[in-house]
Amino acid sequence: MDSETKKSNRKLVGWLGVAVVAMFGFGFALVPLYDIMCEALGINGKTNTESAVQPVGMRADISRTIRVEFMAHVNPDMPWAFKPEKLSLDVHPGEVIQTAYLAKNQSNQSLIGQAVPSVSPGTGATYFNKIECFCFNHQPLEGKGEAEMPLIFYIEPDIPESIHTLTLSYTLYNITSSAATKVPLSIFLVQRSAAVATH
Repeated sequence: MDSETKKSNRKLVGWLGVAVVAMFGFGFALVPLYDIMCEALGINGKTNTESAVQPVGMRADISRTIRVEFMAHVNPDMPWAFKPEKLSLDVHPGEVIQTAYLAKNQSNQSLIGQAVPSVSPGTGATYFNKIECFCFNHQPLEGKGEAEMPLIFYIEPDIPESIHTLTLSYTLYNITSSAATKVPLSIFLVQRSAAVATH
């Protein structure tokens, strides 16, 4: 191997090393960047998770009704059936609502799922508060197992009058391998996106 080839190989290895470091850096920065983009653009909004307890003394505004639509998506490598218990609910702002999503592992293997939520329009996302949500934790299911996964939420009474409908959407990911190796979800999602892009 001549010196020119060795030099070329060293340069290639160097660039590959930089790419690996950049990928990990992007993985750790993904969640903060997502928050900033959602706030700036008002799209694909994240729900408010600051309130983990039932609101005290909050009264439902029965003069208003907000329609909440529920959607479910499953990543292609996840062999689960996943759907909302109800497709929509008409709720009053300030009213605490309980519903659920239903999941069934259609494979013979034990798998771990993670649901990632988003609310649209993004301007209404910060008024949507989850008290209890299956998305807070990993969801393990034995082969052919089924689960009813609870969701308890409320919409803040000061939601803008212009918002009449909110759509809550969950995307379910297979995190079985990443959960075993303790890979952060943000890095796992970057890896899955890269894998999909190369196929």
